[in-house]
Amino acid sequence: MTLSLGVDTGGTYTDAVLIRDERDVIASAKSLTTRHDLAEGIGKAVEAVLSEAKVSPSDVTLASLSTTLATNALVEGQGGRVALVLVGFREGDIERHGLADALAGDPSILVEGGHNYAGSEGKPLDEATLRGWLTVHGPEVSGFAVAAQFATRNPAHEQRVMALIQELTGKPVSCSHHLSSKLNGPKRAMTAILNARLIGMIDRLISRAQERLGELGVTAPLMVVRGDGALISSSFARERPIETILSGPAASIVGARWMTGAKDALVSDIGGTTTDVAVLRDGRPAIDPDGARVGPYRTMVEAVAMRTSGLGGDSEVHFISEGLQGGVTLGPRRVLPVSLIALDDPKVVHDALDQQLRNPTVGEYDGRFVRAVPGLRPVGLEERERVLLERIGDKVHPLGDVLRTRIEQKALRRLVERGLIQVAGVTPSDASHALDKVDAWDGDAARKSLEIFGRRRTGSGNMLAVDPKNMAQIIVDQLTAQTVGALLETAFAEEDGDFGGTPEALARHPMMMAGLGQHRGLLRIDAALNIPVIGLGASAASYYPAVGERLHCQMDLPEHAGVANAVGAVVGRVTIRKSGTITSPSEGRYRVHLLDGPQDFVDEDEALICLEDVLRKGAFSEAEQAGAEEIQVVVNRDVKTAMAEGREVFIEAELLVEASGRPRIATV
Repeated sequence: MTLSLGVDTGGTYTDAVLIRDERDVIASAKSLTTRHDLAEGIGKAVEAVLSEAKVSPSDVTLASLSTTLATNALVEGQGGRVALVLVGFREGDIERHGLADALAGDPSILVEGGHNYAGSEGKPLDEATLRGWLTVHGPEVSGFAVAAQFATRNPAHEQRVMALIQELTGKPVSCSHHLSSKLNGPKRAMTAILNARLIGMIDRLISRAQERLGELGVTAPLMVVRGDGALISSSFARERPIETILSGPAASIVGARWMTGAKDALVSDIGGTTTDVAVLRDGRPAIDPDGARVGPYRTMVEAVAMRTSGLGGDSEVHFISEGLQGGVTLGPRRVLPVSLIALDDPKVVHDALDQQLRNPTVGEYDGRFVRAVPGLRPVGLEERERVLLERIGDKVHPLGDVLRTRIEQKALRRLVERGLIQVAGVTPSDASHALDKVDAWDGDAARKSLEIFGRRRTGSGNMLAVDPKNMAQIIVDQLTAQTVGALLETAFAEEDGDFGGTPEALARHPMMMAGLGQHRGLLRIDAALNIPVIGLGASAASYYPAVGERLHCQMDLPEHAGVANAVGAVVGRVTIRKSGTITSPSEGRYRVHLLDGPQDFVDEDEALICLEDVLRKGAFSEAEQAGAEEIQVVVNRDVKTAMAEGREVFIEAELLVEASGRPRIATV
């Protein structure tokens, strides 16, 4: 018998499931995610699920972890302070390709060097300039990202830069050629930045998770879900944390397929921070050919083709004052629900809410609170950020008591982005408490905060809502509308045919809205989603029936929808993909681009055999390191040729090797 333990750390809850012989879910449990130390929430969820199943921790033969930590960090702009080294790029590339936005004020440098398309050195690497810069900036960052021009054709300069950084700083380095074998240097640089930003965060998560599981007596090997739904070893995930972006959502797709057996459907997973939508076609999620996109960032990470939006149960509710009616919009940032932070310090929260209810007008910060995340050691804070963090200390505060001047709002935002503090405010989770759909936290605090929020005045001079339940329904209706929009965007993006607009514009087109409303006038307009939706997430049962009604489609809510990510964490396979390229710098020469530099051949078949052999060995070895057994290898060759003067001429060849196997289990 095999007993698989799946764990998923979400923005609000940590889920755990036990699956016997890859067939039956025998127990499931939830615990609040503990942001200051995710291992605490993991431990509580695992203890609960083992207790429910009445099994010994030593009986577990496989443990696997999926997490929204990396995804949420990128959506919310969090992560460590990093530095970027660009080799051989042009002035302006940092601004032109969005790298400055991703750096968000972190240091960067352009140094001479790099290679050309054929893999030959363009200019020598300027080591002297780099050494001086590293001496200045090395101490102030947690890691480095390195990208060199055409590093996938010849990685020598990236490798040398990595050696210098490790020699002079000892800090972790993310090289772009380790993360992707494809061209597009700026996109590889973006991927390297995000990987470097996540290294410390994911390393802490995995280390603490393994430590906590060991304390509980679970000795099975720990796997981690990758962004394409495949499993990798924990050590592999530590080196390439960027590959865990969309880990949680990818696990949910795998779990949805396993639980429902669906072949064609939209899968929508609502968490605390994001809603993730993907398409199942013939039982398989598609891989995004352009690389995973999370929030504003497009990476070169292989991941399921998924649209992620900042919409969840804990999305921040924003007041819209424009127009006579006013209204609300949700996200993209997550805040702590007021009903949740009230559990930390009920007296502070209720005293503040009661006072705000007695005030004649609503203040800018009313209904909002702040606390520091304990146990973190901030690095590289500006003076204003340091002072504000010290003022917050280790207590819960009304936000208006902490901010002394408007200029401190920027410092507050930076502390939130660094993951050092958390802000609480009104969320859909609070609305669910006020509507008596949920009773997990402090419902009275939720109702008070909603009453305060509803007292805001619209353009007509009237209050936004007459009572807490009315305010709660406005928020839930908005969540329904934004979820419908996210599903329609995905449907239009994947639909065959040209409808004359972007998916975003088409999803919100007045004609589409009229069709969903089944308009009847001189025209009869009907619109509906033509495939089922599988609704996942702890709050899916609360929110998604209304979404199905609005889209006039079948809404499937599986029995274990609330723990789908944890289910998907242990029913996947270990899969490693390796790709490589052969170019032809001149007629009769075939250049194989390898990690240790280009290698030339005079025979096409010999070049293809060489590259395939290297990729096979690399994929097989990494699959073993990633925890696979019973490994199978599949090779796909794409040889591009052209006709010239009546004969076929070799242009380029790309090889993709996929090694796949079952996750290795412990013997008990």
